[in-house]
Amino acid sequence: MAKTASASSKKPPVVDFEHSLDELEQLVARMEGGELSLDESLTSFERGIGLYRHCQQSLQQAELRVRLLLDPDAPDHAEPFEPEL
Repeated sequence: MAKTASASSKKPPVVDFEHSLDELEQLVARMEGGELSLDESLTSFERGIGLYRHCQQSLQQAELRVRLLLDPDAPDHAEPFEPEL
C-alpha cells in the first residue's frame, strides 16, 4: 500500500517545476527584502541553490524530450526550433 500512496503523491514534472520556481521566486523576494537574519539568509540561499538546480535539471530534461520528439533517431543532431515572435 505504501508504494501506491507514494506513487500517487508524486507530482507531475511540470507541476513540480512550477512549484519549485514559485518557491524560488518567493525566497528571492524575501532575501531581497533584507529582513532575514544572517542564518536565515544562508538557509534560504542553500534552499534557493537546490531549487535552482532542480529547475535547471527539469529544463534540461524537457529540452531532451523536445529533441527526441523532433528527431528520435538522432537527438544530438536535432535542429532547435525557433520561437515565434
